[in-house]
Amino acid sequence: MSSQIDHLLDETRKFPPSEEFVAHTITSPELYERAAADREAFWGEQSRELVHWHKPFTQVLDWSNPPFAKWFDDGELNVAYNCLDRHVEAGNGDRVALHWEGEPGDTRRITYAELTDEVKRVANVLEGLGIGQGDRVAIYLPMIPEAIASMLAVARVGAIHSVVFGGFSADSLRSRIDDAGAKLVITADGGYRKGRVSALKPAVDQALADRGDGEQQTVEHVLVVKRGENEVDWTDGRDIWWHDAVPAASAEHTAQAFPAENPLFILYTSGTTGKPKGILHTSGGYLTQVAYSHKYVFDLHPETDVFWCTADIGWITGHSYVAYGPLANGATQVLYEGTPDAPHPGRWWEIIEKYKVSIFYTAPTAIRSFMKIGRSVPAKFDLSSLRLLGSVGEPINPEAWMWYREVIGANKTPIVDTWWQTETGAIMVSALPGVTETKPGSAQVPLPGISIDVVDESGIEVGNGSGGLLVITEPWPSMLRGIWGDPERYRETYWEKFEDQGYYFAGDGARLDEDGDLWLLGRVDDVMNVSGHRLSTAEIESSLVAHEATAEAAVVGASDETTGQAVVAFVIIKESYLAAHEPAGLAQQLRLWVGEQIGAIARPRDVYIVGELPKTRSGKIMRRLLRDVAEGREVGDTTTLADTAVMSIISAQVK
Repeated sequence: MSSQIDHLLDETRKFPPSEEFVAHTITSPELYERAAADREAFWGEQSRELVHWHKPFTQVLDWSNPPFAKWFDDGELNVAYNCLDRHVEAGNGDRVALHWEGEPGDTRRITYAELTDEVKRVANVLEGLGIGQGDRVAIYLPMIPEAIASMLAVARVGAIHSVVFGGFSADSLRSRIDDAGAKLVITADGGYRKGRVSALKPAVDQALADRGDGEQQTVEHVLVVKRGENEVDWTDGRDIWWHDAVPAASAEHTAQAFPAENPLFILYTSGTTGKPKGILHTSGGYLTQVAYSHKYVFDLHPETDVFWCTADIGWITGHSYVAYGPLANGATQVLYEGTPDAPHPGRWWEIIEKYKVSIFYTAPTAIRSFMKIGRSVPAKFDLSSLRLLGSVGEPINPEAWMWYREVIGANKTPIVDTWWQTETGAIMVSALPGVTETKPGSAQVPLPGISIDVVDESGIEVGNGSGGLLVITEPWPSMLRGIWGDPERYRETYWEKFEDQGYYFAGDGARLDEDGDLWLLGRVDDVMNVSGHRLSTAEIESSLVAHEATAEAAVVGASDETTGQAVVAFVIIKESYLAAHEPAGLAQQLRLWVGEQIGAIARPRDVYIVGELPKTRSGKIMRRLLRDVAEGREVGDTTTLADTAVMSIISAQVK
């Protein structure tokens, strides 16, 4: 790793913003100066400028009970009003909010007035089903306009949404529904994925079935969008068709103001234990920072720009830079249902050409996949509308950064490489286009108003030219307010390590170069980052061990050229199964099993059947040694193992 880091930090290519870009940018070095002069006053100014407050706040930050922050606590607002009604009232109702493109090629053009009308109707349906302030609603939908409308309608009535990625299994959905105590599920019959309909409602039916003794069923209704036209089972009295309920509802609905700290959503992310964590975000601070970061990081000109963030709404990027940030700013954006390669490998570039996308925000995994295909595919399309490119989800390697700039950006577009997390809620570190001289592979510097540092294990600053642990040293508006139902886990997970200093520990390693620019080095715990999605090793190990053939399992994240990290599993099979089954067949069975239990994103790239796992005398599995094997490196120090011969046996079995 150290040689790779040194190579990265030798990066000498630098790209100042062009004179043409600077002439039209909304960003300015003055933002940094204002934030440095008085950080809290700066955030107060941003919130008053970017957010409509039904009742203005008088206090910016209450940090009297750390780590439980309150931002703009005595103010009141309605998040959906901020994303919809106010733009219509300002005379922008005819502006396109969503250019929606279905994977088969069907399209919808939805204005702010039309989206406002739809959300009001959905809000009335929700209230008719007894959904109100504080109730939880699970959303399990494909990337269709109804997904955005559902999120905004839940926010409009003061309820809390829990969006679950449509690729997750029934078991994953069930655990999230149960943990949140959801009262309603909004889903679809199915959605298009890779040229075929992927069913969704059957997973909901399964997630809501088979309750054991003492298990409470909190879900009262299931609201179903007809998208895939696939056959579904129906439970009368519980299930409701969207197309029956929503058009029949009134389009009159007044947005009520709620306190700034009213919970907005729970979003589940993997933890180092098998149980997913429900990350809780509230309203005023979150909306302030997503609107601010969307405006300045992407140099947004809402009258002329067409913005496209390719993230699914099941992830935080889809919440912040599809549902809330762009709509709060009155932007026009593209929403695409399908995959980048369906029905052909140039699908994304075709969409950019069709809608004249000017700002494009995607993940390094996608960029590396396109690099493999080659530049001949994007060369077939007119990408001249692009003026800014963004990267999100994981560190981007310099080679991919340069390909992105040269091939997609015609060697002229600035690239903003953004670092943030589900927990931070919004972008924390990024170049500001029009201001920052960018370096391929570097996330660059904290946004104005954000305080970041790199420290050693004792919490001491490492300084320029050194590496360590990435920490956030001051509270920020879009910060998580806790883990749903588990405040102690919140404190232990994010604040305990540097409790004396009051630092939030992000769980990432980082290094500062000689200029003070930040380079992200990935996770330092046992959570993997696969295609920008965080997955727990413990969760996948639990799934593997649940298979009747498995005696024991260990999972590691291994570097992968395409996905950033890939899941690699080492599994000990029960002797009774080994006698009757071929190892290769069992390995494939286990790969598919994990996909069924958790979701395709968690399916291991490799499953190795081994006789033993490397353990210390206390029984701890030494995953760093397995990572060495998975990445084809020389195995490191084995002196702490109970049996030092184990690694040579494993290495031989893997080969």
